[in-house]
Formats: sequence, structure tokens, C-alpha cells
Amino acid sequence: MRKTVVLNVVGLTPGLIGQYTPFLNEWSKQAKTTFIKPVVPAVTCSVQATYLTGKTPDVHGIVGNGWYFRDECEIKFWRQSNKLMEAPKIWEVARKEDPSFTCANMFWWYNMYSSADYSVTPRPQYLADGRKMPDCYAYPASLRDKLQAELGTFPLFDFWGPRTTIKSSQWIADASKKVDEWHNPTLTLIYLPHLDYNIQRFGPDLMKISKDLQEIDAVCKDLIQFYEKRGAQVLVLSEYGITPVDRPVHLNRVLREKGYIAVREERGLELLDAGVSTAFAVADHQVAHIYVNEASKINQVRKLIEAIPGVQEVWGEAEKKQHHLNHDRAGELIAIADNHSWFTYYYWLDDAKAPDFARIVDIHKKPGYDPVEMFADPNITMLPVKVGMKLIKKKLGFRMLMDIIPLDGSLVKGSHGRYPDRPVDGPFLMTKQAATLPASQVEATRVFDILLSHLRD
Repeated sequence: MRKTVVLNVVGLTPGLIGQYTPFLNEWSKQAKTTFIKPVVPAVTCSVQATYLTGKTPDVHGIVGNGWYFRDECEIKFWRQSNKLMEAPKIWEVARKEDPSFTCANMFWWYNMYSSADYSVTPRPQYLADGRKMPDCYAYPASLRDKLQAELGTFPLFDFWGPRTTIKSSQWIADASKKVDEWHNPTLTLIYLPHLDYNIQRFGPDLMKISKDLQEIDAVCKDLIQFYEKRGAQVLVLSEYGITPVDRPVHLNRVLREKGYIAVREERGLELLDAGVSTAFAVADHQVAHIYVNEASKINQVRKLIEAIPGVQEVWGEAEKKQHHLNHDRAGELIAIADNHSWFTYYYWLDDAKAPDFARIVDIHKKPGYDPVEMFADPNITMLPVKVGMKLIKKKLGFRMLMDIIPLDGSLVKGSHGRYPDRPVDGPFLMTKQAATLPASQVEATRVFDILLSHLRD
């Protein structure tokens, strides 16, 4: 099989390639481009699982970045076990054809305990005193130590949160090159999330994201030139396009007001109690799974959700089947936002009763995706001083909360997850191997076949 490298440049669309991406602009002129019709939800975990298996969410089971685990009565986001994907992955298919085939998975999701030959993924250390320390997980285990000895500790706090920078994508790129030098895998999958941050903060405003485009263009230039010199063929693709939004929609607050959501109070703060709630929403960008624990209430919950401003449509069983989302993990109903709205997870009616994790970066405790984690609260006076004092307490080993995240969904200006209104606003794939692209637009499931065609070339 032929050596192949896939650069997953998150949030990149054809319309963003130009003045601020000079290398990619020139490289694209030598390549062929095809638009990708995404699956819904068009979010990281579902899209990556589709690319890697060639199957839709009703088959591979990844119905979002998180879902309600019915057997545990808990909402969980950003799980990491590859066992959650219920279909064969591309490296497993390729290895059956060629036993000498090897794969390096560099930060694509569900990257723990997989059958890939080499893998690296974020994995903080959660200390007993409440601290969270930057780190990563790798297979083989020695790869983690070797990479961090060469490149420094993985910059976790530059990967997500208010202080995101190019450093995390650059570290992933540098680590990918090291793995290639040490192991020469046949297929390398590289995740470059940098554009995801400020396009969600500001929307696809070229004046505000020009620096981000220039930074990721430089990373792509370095990687493409490195791999092409080593005889690899390179594909550049994206998972979704991020489009402008100006309206946060609080589905759970509506359900709460109508008596469908149960909460329990701890220390004066409210926690969503999914196991005894009649219905609740698991928000994931512009898509939300609505779980209804009483089947007799499904129709009335559907009518309620359909009437909320910002909701474009609600899918029931027939629509879920039509859109290949009829998996047991999916909600009884699925809400889709209109083109300028997105869904928050907020369920409290009084900010004074918001749980303590609402004001910190905590992707695992929140019962939904929270892009507001990328902002520091603009209403906090002397923010640098407050943060500095908290960091001193942390270094001294004291417990502390970095409670600087606002509770204002209106700050978010870009989102994704629904079908894009125009192909140019969605994901795409570029390759110099023009013969592998069957049409000017392909279903997301066809990316799997295109990758295999490259490997077999």
C-alpha cells in the first residue's frame, strides 16, 4: 500500500482558502477538490467516525460528541474508548489486505484502546487534590514519554478553553513528524483543531480570523512539504464548516419551565437529574438529542420543541431513519437549529443556582457541549490578577476553581452541526490524486472509500 497522510483541518472551508492561506491556496491549484455532504450531527466525533468507517451514525453508533447513557442514567461527552465505535475502522480493513500496513492516529477522537499501531490523544492527569495537569495518552505507552521528552508536555490548556493558541496544533504536527521518522506508518491521520476556536468565537469573519488562517496555513505547509519529501501522498479535508450565529436557544430551560426536567439541589446549586426527568435535551452545537423517558409524552414534547424560536425542525422516528440517525443511543427526538441559532445546555432559571462546573472549563461534567468555555467572563474586573492568584493557589497544592467562564451564550458567533445551506459553507477534501475523487460532491461516507483508493494506488 502507498504511504498516505490525512490532514484534518477543522473548520476549513473552500471560502477560507485565499489571501490568508497562501500555501494552501497554491497547493489547491495543483489538487482537485470535492465538497463533502456531512452527516448530521456534523460534529467532530460523528464525522470522524463516519470518515473512518464509511458508515453512518445509525451503524457506527457515534450519534454526537456525547449522548445519554441510558443504562447509567448519565449524560457523557468526549468519551475516549475506541470500543464505542461499532464498525470496522479503515486501518483494520487495510491491514486485512496488506499485513505490513501500519497506521498512526494522531489525535482523531476515540483514540484509546484502538487497534491502530500508534496513537496519541489528550489525556489530562486528574490529581486527588482536584488539580488537572496537562498530559496525553499514547500507544505504545513508551511513545508518550518519548514524544514529551522531545517536544515538552502536550499543551492541554492551549487545546481548549479561553487561552487556546496555535501551540496545540503545532505540537500535534511536530509529534506526527516524529512518529513518522521513528515508525514510518503507511497511513497517518492528523487532527489540526486550531481554526475551530476563533471561528466559533467570532464567526467566519476574515478580518478577525486572518491570523488564525495564517498560522494554520504555516503548519499545513510544514507538514505537506515534510511528507511529500518522504514520498507520501497528502489529503487535506475538514469535518464541517462553521457559519455565523447570533441566537443561543435554551431548550432545557423551556423543558424546565414546563415541568419536564427534574433537578436536585446541592449546596444551593442545581444539578440536572436525567434519570428522573421526563424529558431533557443533550445539546451539541446546532443539534440536540431530546430524550423522553415517558413514551406517552413524546408527541407533546415534540410540539413544545417545534414551537421554540430558533428550532428549524424536530425529527421523530421516521426522520431519524431517513437521516441515518436511528440508533439506540439517539434521543427519541432530535432538534435541528435554524441557520443562525445554536443550542445551549443551560437548564437553570437563575444564574445564582448554576452548578459550580458551569463557570469553569469542564467538558466531562457538563450535560452538553459548551462553546462558551472559550471565553473569559468580560465582567470580571482585574481578570489577570484573579487568574494569577488562583494559579498560585494551584501551585501550592490548594483546591481552587478557575471560575472565569461566563454564562452568556450570546458571546458565541459561530456554530455547526446542521446541514450547511450551501456546499461552499461545508466540509471538503483536496488531493492531487484527482482520479480518486468520483464527483464534485460526495457523501461523507465516501471519504472512507477515497482514503482506501489512495492507499491502494
